[in-house]
Amino acid sequence: MKGEAAPRMLRRWLQAMAWAVLLVLLPPAARAVDDRHVLVLGRISDDPAAHYDQLKALLDYVVPRMREVGITEGRVLMARDAQQMASYLRRGRVDWVTETTSTAVQLQQRAGARLLLLTERSGVSRYHTVFFTRRDSPVRRIEDLRGRTVAMQSTASTSAYMVPMITLLEAGLEPEILLGPDERPSPGRIGYLFARSELNISVWVQKGLVDAGVFSNLDWEDPQRTPPALRADLRIIHQTPEYPRALELVRADLRPEVENRLREVLLQAADDPEAREALRLFFGTSRFLPVDARLEQALDGLRAGVARVRAEVE
Repeated sequence: MKGEAAPRMLRRWLQAMAWAVLLVLLPPAARAVDDRHVLVLGRISDDPAAHYDQLKALLDYVVPRMREVGITEGRVLMARDAQQMASYLRRGRVDWVTETTSTAVQLQQRAGARLLLLTERSGVSRYHTVFFTRRDSPVRRIEDLRGRTVAMQSTASTSAYMVPMITLLEAGLEPEILLGPDERPSPGRIGYLFARSELNISVWVQKGLVDAGVFSNLDWEDPQRTPPALRADLRIIHQTPEYPRALELVRADLRPEVENRLREVLLQAADDPEAREALRLFFGTSRFLPVDARLEQALDGLRAGVARVRAEVE
């Protein structure tokens, strides 16, 4: 009996694996017909528990206003990274995604996601990256960073990773990842490392652990992330052009009537008192704005830059 049980168990395991592979490979059209009434909002998150309520609040506002296009239920689905979210979009598991700009561009490139709206947070729809050093540093421009070190936040950050990397490559500089502040880059290259938070970046630069830091102008002006006592010792050496702060996307094959109604509801939300709390919880959103030529122009440059970073650095 034991000899017969082993082959049976093996067959069952192979069957289970086959079903798992089949489910992964199913095309977006395989999404259950019963789910056509469900609007799924997605976000990439390393802390799903914290982000769930922020997403659900706006979803609960949006769904009742979309009954005319057959939407009667909303769900939230988190992904651990851009690759997983791109898979969700391609397979029709997520309909609508809210993301920072560089991640949104990657989802367009990986999954054909379509741009829906520009997101304004706390009254700001566009921002830029600043490179900064200690005030007494001999570094005066980003070209002077060759052979030196730069602190960034994480690969998920637009302002404190992707845009700085694009900027360095466009300046003809060669970034090289380091494991810690005690390491030095190869001759002629720029060493970069991750400090994990904007405050850490400020502190590392002020204490001389790294030669420079990067993050957004909003972080530079935020006393929680760049305390005045630290900023007094720091100096900006370079500012990038502006880019969108955040974007709303939809999957490539979302029904046109659902996409159009979602756009209408979000554009009108800022004028609806019932949406005020939901917008506040939705990462401090003040309003949604339509896509214009200026936005498309900014994204064209970022698309090329993101593709270059992925090809040359990552």
